[in-house]
Amino acid sequence: LMGVFLMPIIVQWWSVWYPGSEPGGGSYTAQRMLAAKDENNALGAVFLFNAAHYALRPWPWIIVALCSLIVYPNLDALREAFPHAAAIVGHDMGYPAMLTFLPAGLLGLVVASLIAAYMSTISTHLNWGASYVVHDVYHRFIRPKSDEKELVLVGRIATVALMIMAGFLALNMQTARHNFDLMLSVGAGTGLIFILRWFWWRINAFSELTAMVVSFLVTVYFGFIHVRLGCAPVNGDLQLTLTVAITTAAWMLVTLITAPTPEETLRNFCRLIRPGGPGWKRFTTEMSEAATGDTAWQVPQGILCMLLGCVSIYAALFATGYWLYGRYALASFLTAVAVGAGVVLARQWRVLIARF
Repeated sequence: LMGVFLMPIIVQWWSVWYPGSEPGGGSYTAQRMLAAKDENNALGAVFLFNAAHYALRPWPWIIVALCSLIVYPNLDALREAFPHAAAIVGHDMGYPAMLTFLPAGLLGLVVASLIAAYMSTISTHLNWGASYVVHDVYHRFIRPKSDEKELVLVGRIATVALMIMAGFLALNMQTARHNFDLMLSVGAGTGLIFILRWFWWRINAFSELTAMVVSFLVTVYFGFIHVRLGCAPVNGDLQLTLTVAITTAAWMLVTLITAPTPEETLRNFCRLIRPGGPGWKRFTTEMSEAATGDTAWQVPQGILCMLLGCVSIYAALFATGYWLYGRYALASFLTAVAVGAGVVLARQWRVLIARF
């Protein structure tokens, strides 16, 4: 239990990348920000998403789980009620309750919604993966002069190939937890790059490629080869830690021995993003001498805003629970903390924006 509690706090939050939880920002977050009309609206949209996602969205799941515990207080009760549903026993308490209490019409609606959610996710990732294959590999390195018709054909072939590989992998997964652990392991060690690229100019494309390839190979070894060689199975937490260590050492070495990103590209990045700090001093000094506006390092104040946002959102999450449980003193206190942190965050953000 301590590992389950400590690993996300000590290791996962900075070292692991997986879709929807990108340290240092990622494509999901960027999609929401780029859809806004300006920077203020972009940050407001991201904050609203995080508040709804972490403070509001979990509670329907939690309530269903609590109600399921009343109906099925232990695994034996579940096995007695659903002797042929061993695959779901112990993995999701909501499904047996759904099968027990929902009438035929509503049960069909819920099943349809689950299928729709599944198709939404898998179609997004198939298109996402195919776009990488087409634009970042085929069009860039294999056939730079290929026309749109050819690129579409390659995209279709890539989509089918990815779907077949995903199906083969799914057949070898034993549980949903196994799948999630595998996903964490594949992204282990890459998260630190996505954070450090805002703090250190030396991070380049080779750093990211190395991290992705090495973490994948280490995951394949521990997941499919290690035990077949006669070695003792490695605990999940230890496997994650080893993958992070190996991947980090590999991309750091590659970063130091490969050529850096062209200086003109780095200067343009500094002018647009203003990363600042000791890791960008070589370029930000030139920018400060040439600029007339405020070029102070914005990241520390940005980190303060991030911490205030975390306090506000998680205080709102637990406050909601205490309101539902009838523990009004704690609920009132956490609600005040959530509102107070939100107000301070809004003020700090206005100061930060005014300096651009």
